[in-house]
Amino acid sequence: MDVLNTTFFFIVAIFILVTAHELGHFFTAKLFGMRVDKFYIGFDFFNMRLWKKKIGETEYGIGVFPLGGYVKIAGMVDESLDTAYQASEPQPWEFRAKPVWQRLVVLAGGVVMNMVLAAVIFIGVTLALGESRTTVDNPVYIEKGSAFAAMGMQTGDRIAAVNGKEVTSWEQALDPVHFTAPSLNFTLLRDGRRITLAAPANLLSKLNENQALGIRPIMPPVIDDVLGSEPAAKAGIKPGAIITAINGQAVTDWSEVVSIISAHAGKPISVAWKYLDPVPGKMTDPAEIMASGSTTVTDVVPNAEGRIGIALRQTLQTERISLNVFESIASGTSQTWKMSVMTVQGFTRIFTGQEDFRKSLGGPVKIAKIAGRSAEQGPVSFLYFLAVLSISLAVINILPVPALDGGQFVMNAVEGIIGRELPFEVKMRIQQIGMALLLSLFAYILLNDILNP
Repeated sequence: MDVLNTTFFFIVAIFILVTAHELGHFFTAKLFGMRVDKFYIGFDFFNMRLWKKKIGETEYGIGVFPLGGYVKIAGMVDESLDTAYQASEPQPWEFRAKPVWQRLVVLAGGVVMNMVLAAVIFIGVTLALGESRTTVDNPVYIEKGSAFAAMGMQTGDRIAAVNGKEVTSWEQALDPVHFTAPSLNFTLLRDGRRITLAAPANLLSKLNENQALGIRPIMPPVIDDVLGSEPAAKAGIKPGAIITAINGQAVTDWSEVVSIISAHAGKPISVAWKYLDPVPGKMTDPAEIMASGSTTVTDVVPNAEGRIGIALRQTLQTERISLNVFESIASGTSQTWKMSVMTVQGFTRIFTGQEDFRKSLGGPVKIAKIAGRSAEQGPVSFLYFLAVLSISLAVINILPVPALDGGQFVMNAVEGIIGRELPFEVKMRIQQIGMALLLSLFAYILLNDILNP
């Protein structure tokens, strides 16, 4: 995916997530009669903005810097560091004039809205598509250099259990909750025997470093269709055949086939394939082809684009379970909870030094790349990416750090406990320190993104 598309989907993702977050603050502020002076998506530093329009008492706008947004509520120490209102007594419509519990609700509104957005996405996708169950009878494909390859997994293994608990589906085996557990091990079936392999303690860092999971079910390279007038058709390769080797190198997965063929654009290759005459009305199983099919070796010359004109068949044993509205709500809520717990545990591992800070956190460059890749894989993948990022945004914002919602929440809670407002100078200094820390952290993460793509 090119830079333009990657940038586009990054902006779309940020726009949706920030809008949801700021609407949480906006709606709760309005609910309690607070005046909202500004509602901005993107920051309008130095008054640089793409659009603005004042409706009623609120100025709505889009800032030039698409890295966040803000809602400016009258009488609140926030990102604007506005001090003008301190010259007058608190007014009924101001944030500082409201009861502490109302202020806390407003501060928590953005985090709650991000969680709601994630839940809505999970529920909506589950309701529309149901739940997928891919049996672990499908053996694993392990990418070279991945964390799973390093722990000793091999392509062709079958997953039997995770942390001693038997699993029947890939969805159970790769449940995100596993990756933040104190320890993780996989029991595999290999050559008729059971073996157990332990995952490294810093698994999350390794996954983030590779920017890919590195494990998935094998997709046998079964040919679904052979396009007329293309190299494969001219060479006599038949639909329904399974490719077993290219240039004498054994292949078991479609990705290996695509990779090798693409690397030989315009150069002759030797393709070994097995074929079994189909039985009318029956889909031939890849295992049957491998066991009983006849082998043919054919010379093929991929075209200039590195293709030979074949379409590969989806052969995974996957079941789609339809859920009603209530079951979808339960499933979507459960997914949101699990992902939230995993995110919190992930941050805990990072802050306690169990994971590499530099490799585990990603900034706008890394997020943009992931946004582009997820969009390339389809709308469902992009929606799941949005849900996960929305939860991450919620968890980050609730951290008790000055200038974040969590820091503001703590400061206002303290005022409720002591029964009086903290000195304005103290609150302003805390906010300034928080802003400086956040900007420094953002600069570090951005630099880390650039130096470690």
